[in-house]
Amino acid sequence: MTRTALLSRFLGVATLLAVIAAVIQGLVIMGPTIEQHEYSRLLVVHPPLAAVTFVAFGVTALASLLYLIPRTRRREWDQLAGASAEIGVVLCALTLVTGSIWGRPTWGVWWTWDARITTEALLLALFLGYLALRRIPSDVEVRSRRCAIAALIAAADMPVVHYATSWWQTLHQANFRLLQPDKQLDPPQLLGMMLGFLAVVLLYGWLLIHRFQVEQLEERLDREGLAQALTERRAEGLMPPVPAEAGSR
Repeated sequence: MTRTALLSRFLGVATLLAVIAAVIQGLVIMGPTIEQHEYSRLLVVHPPLAAVTFVAFGVTALASLLYLIPRTRRREWDQLAGASAEIGVVLCALTLVTGSIWGRPTWGVWWTWDARITTEALLLALFLGYLALRRIPSDVEVRSRRCAIAALIAAADMPVVHYATSWWQTLHQANFRLLQPDKQLDPPQLLGMMLGFLAVVLLYGWLLIHRFQVEQLEERLDREGLAQALTERRAEGLMPPVPAEAGSR
């Protein structure tokens, strides 16, 4: 068994165990809070999804930057960027969904044009555009450079999302900081959020391994399919034309 297969198996088992622990902590051990009642259990899901979304898009931006630098340019960086962006888009969409579920009883609406929420939705739209750009038929090198630039432009929205609660007055609560004693969570809620974060990080790693392999297989299939098509074209060009009389028979 290869190292990649062993790592994938380890991450799969670890992810399953972390998810089970997070579910037990969130649904059984954690109690509802006085302010938000049962909806406080979303601490196990929503903040971890939001945090790992930034990890996924950050990996895409870093891999894209490394691809644009001639000294570090490798096909693997572009493939890693695309694989991580796909996972990040899913996590970002889930962040917005869980945030809406949490916002409905807290704010009284499913959606509001809050600065944090709006910039997060813009981030999702930008990376959806990045994924669409990757599907446009083009020369591999040209497409990869074009997509790498698009990824860096999309990633420029990430600091805006992070600092939105500091720059503008928003309904969304400020960024959670572990070292602020006056804003500490109770131990059960803090443990639940940490378990949720661990579970989502492990899930991201497991998905990234498999999506990266699929990205490589897709590119190999396209390359071999193009080579086969060119070979068939050349063979057709070498074949003598069929006489008209023979064709009429």
